[in-house]
Amino acid sequence: MIAEYFANLDVAQLLYSIIRISTPLIYVALAVNVTLQAGLLNMAAESMMLASSLAGVLISGYSQSLFLGLLGGAAVSVLVTLFLCFATFVMKVDLYLMSISMNMALMGGTVYVMYLFTGLKSLTASKVPSLSVPQVHIPFIKDIPFLGKIISGHNGFTYLAFIMIFLVWFLIFKTKFGLRMRATGQNPQAVETVGINPRKIYTISFAISGFIASLGGMFLSMGYQNYFVREITAGRGFIGMAASNIALGQPLLSALVAIVFGAAEAVTQTLKLYIVDQQLLSSIPYIVTIVLIFVFSFFQLRARDRIERENRKRLEQLHEEEAAA
Repeated sequence: MIAEYFANLDVAQLLYSIIRISTPLIYVALAVNVTLQAGLLNMAAESMMLASSLAGVLISGYSQSLFLGLLGGAAVSVLVTLFLCFATFVMKVDLYLMSISMNMALMGGTVYVMYLFTGLKSLTASKVPSLSVPQVHIPFIKDIPFLGKIISGHNGFTYLAFIMIFLVWFLIFKTKFGLRMRATGQNPQAVETVGINPRKIYTISFAISGFIASLGGMFLSMGYQNYFVREITAGRGFIGMAASNIALGQPLLSALVAIVFGAAEAVTQTLKLYIVDQQLLSSIPYIVTIVLIFVFSFFQLRARDRIERENRKRLEQLHEEEAAA
């Protein structure tokens, strides 16, 4: 079976699929990067994606305006994020318990809202004529053999995802807010002494994170397809979160790790034509996630141990020099 798979493998099509499948993962990884740099982990990205995915379909479907659909989807995601911030930073609810609760609530809540508007509990395709972001065929590049099949013809959300990598990097490392965000993440007590409100930084960081996550959610329902399906995110929020954590909140590395996860998913989908055990195949992307987390953690521990040994050795040298003096 595997030999047949490689014999029939279209490399260009596989690479195209990897980029397409990686798109929502890149968005989530970048969204988590923003809050991670502020010292907090956004575990509610799944709920933000679900909310924006359904809202974008319903608003664009009923208004027949793509702009209103995108704007509404992003706004709903940010509202969900602000509710999380209110519960956490004002009402002092535990952030991570609240995040998990919101993920579970939105899985059922989106189905309920879909039922209210369409009378269906599975998908909106037959009831709401949703609009979608079109594919972009890049001039000249689309005519290049092999390369054109990989790079050109993707949805507009996909190209925006790669632009977003630079924008998030610029926000984190080249803006005044990014500096304050990183300083808050390193020592929130210290930034308070210079007049920076950590709670304000957290809230803005989460709002930005919610907006970025909404693009990943709307790609699933307004880019890759033009309808909403229950549990459409299928755990992508958690995989993107893992990519960000593995990359320690670095935008470019987070995107690369997300693409690795996308490659695992793309290979899994093509293998379904040759392997009967669908349950095993469906678990492959999550197995890859677990393996990569262990591998990166191992190297991070080794690097930390090496630094500690070097610091200890340096301290011993300083003590010896002081004793000799």
